[in-house]
Amino acid sequence: MDFISEKIAEYLSQNSEKEPEILSKLNQETHQKVLQPRMLSGHIQGRFLSLISKIKSPLHILEIGTYTGYGTLCLAEGLAADGKIFTIDRNEELLKIQNKYFEKSGNRDKIVQLTGNAIDILSDLNQTFDLIFIDADKENYVKYFELVSEKLNPNGIIISDNVLWSGKVVKGDNNDEETKTLKKFNKTLHDDTRFETVILPLRDGISISRLI
Repeated sequence: MDFISEKIAEYLSQNSEKEPEILSKLNQETHQKVLQPRMLSGHIQGRFLSLISKIKSPLHILEIGTYTGYGTLCLAEGLAADGKIFTIDRNEELLKIQNKYFEKSGNRDKIVQLTGNAIDILSDLNQTFDLIFIDADKENYVKYFELVSEKLNPNGIIISDNVLWSGKVVKGDNNDEETKTLKKFNKTLHDDTRFETVILPLRDGISISRLI
């Protein structure tokens, strides 16, 4: 769900940084060939991820939820010269399209793909990060935060997608597990005194949290 009108969305697109051609092609192929293409970050959110990464210039990025790799490529744009992005996804069927565009991007050597259960991978991952992007199964958001908050470097950033969940987080009659978990997740970040957090109504809601 978008929280702004179609005309405003079009205005944002026209007056924001242009979507790179490689990402435009990945966007198109995802919509043509992959189920649930709405999961893709898209133009404006992608430019937001890219800009935050460029401002931060991280040495190491962690992404939970690769999907077809759109967000991965956006985040990789801001990596330090010798930086790496570690991206986790459990869907092996998406590796082919991921690799196709990773190879074309010029950042292939900076991308480390980890395939499998994210909780298991995170538990065994001995690495700290400057920037973390959470965009995977919503039922595990709180668990992901618990695991990654201990792997974040001082002044590091966590970006979390879908935190407004089509507005369900403010509707009292929505008691599905995903909505309940996202409400708990948002409150957890808000109440955690280690972090300062802001939620933005960008697409389906995105929050940015800085480790103080």
